[in-house]
Amino acid sequence: MEGSLKELAGYRLEKAKEMLSAAESNLEIEEYKTSLNRSYYAVFHAMRAANVLKGFDSSKHSGVIAFFTKEYLKTDILDRDMAVIIKGSSHCREKSDYDDFYIAGRKEAEEQFNNAKQFVQKVEEYINFDER
Repeated sequence: MEGSLKELAGYRLEKAKEMLSAAESNLEIEEYKTSLNRSYYAVFHAMRAANVLKGFDSSKHSGVIAFFTKEYLKTDILDRDMAVIIKGSSHCREKSDYDDFYIAGRKEAEEQFNNAKQFVQKVEEYINFDER
């Protein structure tokens, strides 16, 4: 079963990387709201990749975030500063997806993309560390 969890984590990590690629593409064509959305989902799928290694998944975003924070950040397995990326990414996605009059800018989209890229990289390093 452990091998299959590692494979599932790898699959979810690839999904996170696809979201990063999409965020970057949207950034290049000045679709900033969509870029913010894709950056958030890169972070979200990276969290799901790590969570599955501990046998956890949730249909709710809040559940994924809460478990990741409790199991990986509060225990210092991963850097606690990653919580700032999660919060910022989630906030920007909610504004860009649900606020009718929100205007997303390049600077914000670039910042969220760079944060998501860093987040995915840290999760990937953790998942691949010592070939768990």
